[in-house]
Amino acid sequence: MPSRAEESRSPRGGGVRLLWLAATGLVAGAAMAVYGIASMPAPAPSPAATGSLPPRAPAPAVSHVPTLGSSRPVRIVIERLGIDAGILRLGLHRDGTVAVPRPDQAHQAGWYDGSAAPGQRGPAVVLGHVDSARLPGGRAVFYRLGQARPGDQVEITRADGITARFTVDSATQVAKKQFPTEAVYGPTRTAQLRLITCGGTYSGSGGYDSNVIVFAHYTGARGR
Repeated sequence: MPSRAEESRSPRGGGVRLLWLAATGLVAGAAMAVYGIASMPAPAPSPAATGSLPPRAPAPAVSHVPTLGSSRPVRIVIERLGIDAGILRLGLHRDGTVAVPRPDQAHQAGWYDGSAAPGQRGPAVVLGHVDSARLPGGRAVFYRLGQARPGDQVEITRADGITARFTVDSATQVAKKQFPTEAVYGPTRTAQLRLITCGGTYSGSGGYDSNVIVFAHYTGARGR
């Protein structure tokens, strides 16, 4: 978290603030959370259609592509959205919440290392900030994530040199109080991808009230 001195330097009087997004609950009862950095001159794009998700993730397109082994992701590219960024490795805090990129790392995404590796069976979870006072225009790595739409291509390069390819199935915005933990983090029979950032309305007292969540399925790989 930023120091009080850092907060006092904010043009909004609130500084670079880390805001809770995701709800609690996951494997072994760990409480999962995603953060956003609030200091935006204008709201970030939102999905075309919003609403609550069911407890289970939407069914992806059928894919019989062989899955990959484990290797940490190092870069994510979503060409249509202009996203091309490095990926940090994130674990858990002592309180069970997911660690997030520091405020000075808001231009990078983060992979939760308790989830599957991209291309491996199960959901790979990648999260990122939506905004930051430290970046041009206040735009962090996932500023445009809310513009994702079915059919968009996502490429994630792994440390082993393999680039895993995914196709977006859906993008939605959900109230953080209704965060669909099982749909995002629950086990799957195939390789999946979840991208998460802030969304909805921002208030100085409560932060962002929603999450933008993108669901995608694995379609193949190139490289080694």
